[in-house]
Amino acid sequence: MDIQLAQLIINGIAVGSIIALGAVGLTLTYGILRLSNFAHGDFLTLGAYLTLLVNSAGVNIWLSMVLAAAGTVVMMLISEKLLWSRMRSLRATSTTLIIISIGLALFLRNGIIFIWGGKNQNYNLPVTPALDLFGLKVPQNQLLVLGLAVLAILALHYLLQNTKIGKAMRAVADDLDLARVSGINVEQVILWTWLIAGTLTSLGGSMYGLITAVRPNMGWFLILPLFASVILGGIGNPYGAIAAAFIIGIVQEVSTPLLGSQYKQGVALLMMILVLLIRPKGLFKGTI
Repeated sequence: MDIQLAQLIINGIAVGSIIALGAVGLTLTYGILRLSNFAHGDFLTLGAYLTLLVNSAGVNIWLSMVLAAAGTVVMMLISEKLLWSRMRSLRATSTTLIIISIGLALFLRNGIIFIWGGKNQNYNLPVTPALDLFGLKVPQNQLLVLGLAVLAILALHYLLQNTKIGKAMRAVADDLDLARVSGINVEQVILWTWLIAGTLTSLGGSMYGLITAVRPNMGWFLILPLFASVILGGIGNPYGAIAAAFIIGIVQEVSTPLLGSQYKQGVALLMMILVLLIRPKGLFKGTI
């Protein structure tokens, strides 16, 4: 295999693992709450900036990520209390919810610019040399990002398949009214959905900041690949979203020598369209 191609595939796997974490949160909120949340990318950005805030105070980067995830979850729960729970009680249409989520995205992005400014920033980390693996230069941060993503995905799998709340989440995703009649505490499921989505999304943002600079529009540039992963993997299916995220991450990076980095998002969307022409429901069954 050509060295440059192998290097691009490794970069794609690192980017794909970040897209996967964000896409899982996005597909869970749609599968359970029927919410297409366009503010999701900006919550990812918020996670990166909260990590930067804590890390710049001299706190270890890993602890900074944990505290940032907690802060992102709190912000998501505030938006649930002030916006989404009220909209559900009013039986708001999906169009109304999309418009509100775009407004929330703009509010978050401009709030970040107001507090932190618009320039690129970096975490306070020691400089580590890239590892030489079979002639490939692999930054240590990319390996850490992949390792953390795999751990987070395994934890999610265990939670969804082996815990009471995971089974309740799958039941609510299949049929909310039936789940409510069956005695499932839907409000608790909603709380857990935001908890999981906020944690994974914040981790994705923090890890994206590890391999690139932290900037206010980082989530905005990821929102299209996030939605592409959710749709490609089958809406509401977290495992499908993870698989699609890795496919999109690798294809995006491999396309750069041919098309240039400015067309990465276009490649993700083109790929999604081509797959949907063949499989309109996505690569996998769209259910949790």
